[in-house]
Amino acid sequence: MEKLFNMIALVPKMATDDYVGFTFFVGCMAMMAASAFFFLSLSSFDGKWRTSILVSGLITFIAAVHYYYMRDYWADVQESPTFFRYVDWILTVPLMCVEFYLILKAAGATKSLLWKLITLSVIMLVTGYWGEAVARDQAAFWGLLSGIAYFGIAYEIWFGGASKLAKSAGGAVESAHKTLCWFVLVGWSIYPLGYMLGTDGWYDFLHVINLDMDVVYNIGDAINKIGFGLVVYNLAASSK
Repeated sequence: MEKLFNMIALVPKMATDDYVGFTFFVGCMAMMAASAFFFLSLSSFDGKWRTSILVSGLITFIAAVHYYYMRDYWADVQESPTFFRYVDWILTVPLMCVEFYLILKAAGATKSLLWKLITLSVIMLVTGYWGEAVARDQAAFWGLLSGIAYFGIAYEIWFGGASKLAKSAGGAVESAHKTLCWFVLVGWSIYPLGYMLGTDGWYDFLHVINLDMDVVYNIGDAINKIGFGLVVYNLAASSK
């Protein structure tokens, strides 16, 4: 509770045009509220869906904690909190991949699918961080590796084994799976764009785009993480 009051006390210190700081604060509050919603709804579901709802709550809770610290970092340093952001992603993105396995488990999803998606997500994030924060002179190379892993995830859920399982399940499961696929294809596409805008490479022509990627990341994170959870929640509620 003390931390909450301290956080609220920071709000008047923000400049009226500090849109980055504002989106960090709103992102933290939105994801904390989503976490409370998912956790408090756990008792409404049986064991079949409880794990999925729990994972949804963990995703938004982990993000909320990191956004609390990223807001402080931004307020103190006025620099993009790249390290904290990647720590958040390395914890939450694999959990988002776990959601695919959980909703398809009844249709026959195996742990090999689970670990394939988790492995690809970790490769995507580790190589992305390396190119953005460590080996910036080789950002294009590491970004390529990260992009290959991203498209590996997209291929698996759109056309691979996960897609076939969703089609065999049909109904609400197939519909939820497809919605999550769109989140990955469209919602996650902002992250490689941000990577290219923040590093140098063959894609330097994109630097003419005048976007504050922290604002885009913050809004995108909230939409993607909360949206993922709400899709799973809706599937669980419709399956009662």
